[in-house]
Amino acid sequence: MADLADFRRDYTPAFLSYLAREDEAGRRAAYELGRRAMSRRVGLLGLVTVHNEVFLDVIRQERTAESAVRLAQAASTFLVEALAPFEMTQRGFMEGEARVTE
Repeated sequence: MADLADFRRDYTPAFLSYLAREDEAGRRAAYELGRRAMSRRVGLLGLVTVHNEVFLDVIRQERTAESAVRLAQAASTFLVEALAPFEMTQRGFMEGEARVTE
């Protein structure tokens, strides 16, 4: 899947940058990656698969349980931000559907 490989190429540096800083700019980058995934028709499962693959590549290099826990917490925050556009789209869809059925 070329689209998924392209998305992973974009995701990896943004994810690594966030892990190094854990700042608002990194969370914004994650959100924008989620938007980009939607516009490129990379689905929710594709995004989560890419996140998990990149996360596993990184966590394998951790030397202590403590640093692995910190990494997992940061990775979770990044993933939630990347999923936010999907959540907003789903909520909009559900609200529109509720209006139609009223």
